Amino acid sequence: MKSTYAALAATLAFSLANLATSAHASPTAPKPAMEKCYGVALAGKNDCAAGPGTTCAGTAQANFQGNAWILVPKGTCTTIKTPKGYGSLQAKS
Repeated sequence: MKSTYAALAATLAFSLANLATSAHASPTAPKPAMEKCYGVALAGKNDCAAGPGTTCAGTAQANFQGNAWILVPKGTCTTIKTPKGYGSLQAKS
C-alpha cells in the first residue's frame, strides 16, 4: 500500500514539474484589445462606475443601464443587441 502511495506521489510530482516547465516554455497568447461598452451590462454585473448613485463594479441597478459599462473585445460593442438597442461606446442617458 505504501509503495502505491509513493508511486502516485512521484507521478503527481513529476506531472506538476513537467507542467510548470512547459508553461514557462510556451509563449502566452496576447490578450485582445478591450473597450468600454455601455448599455449591455446586466444589473449588478457592470465593470465599474455606472454613473450617479453607483460607486464601482457590480453597482448597476438595472439591466442594460445606459451609463453602466463592461469591457468587451474591441470592435464588438456596437454589434451587441439588447432589448434596449445596441451597445454604445459612450454612456447613454
